[in-house]
Amino acid sequence: MTLTLEFLVASGIGWTSACGIYLLLRGRTFPVVLGLTLLGYAVNVFIFAMGRLWIALPPIVQAGRGSADPLPQALVLTAIVIGFATTGLVIEMALRSRHEAGTDHVDGAPPAQEDR
Repeated sequence: MTLTLEFLVASGIGWTSACGIYLLLRGRTFPVVLGLTLLGYAVNVFIFAMGRLWIALPPIVQAGRGSADPLPQALVLTAIVIGFATTGLVIEMALRSRHEAGTDHVDGAPPAQEDR
């Protein structure tokens, strides 16, 4: 079995998505923020890979040569900027929720303590 570049990129996207979903399902706010960030990275790499994985091709059309598609690159660059802004907003909301609720659990209540 030979490992191709497409297989490695698809595996990386899958693992990043799985880790992001796992962190989203945690009970505290910090892992939820990390999960959202990882999912954002997975989506960015997915969009970038949809432009096909070209090696040593310019993004500018030249006579007689192929070219890489610059649109996915522009979309990913825009998504990175929006992702940073969204992450900052979610962190601010998490800090505000912790301040008002007194706990950093997503549902606002700590887990029930078992009586021993």
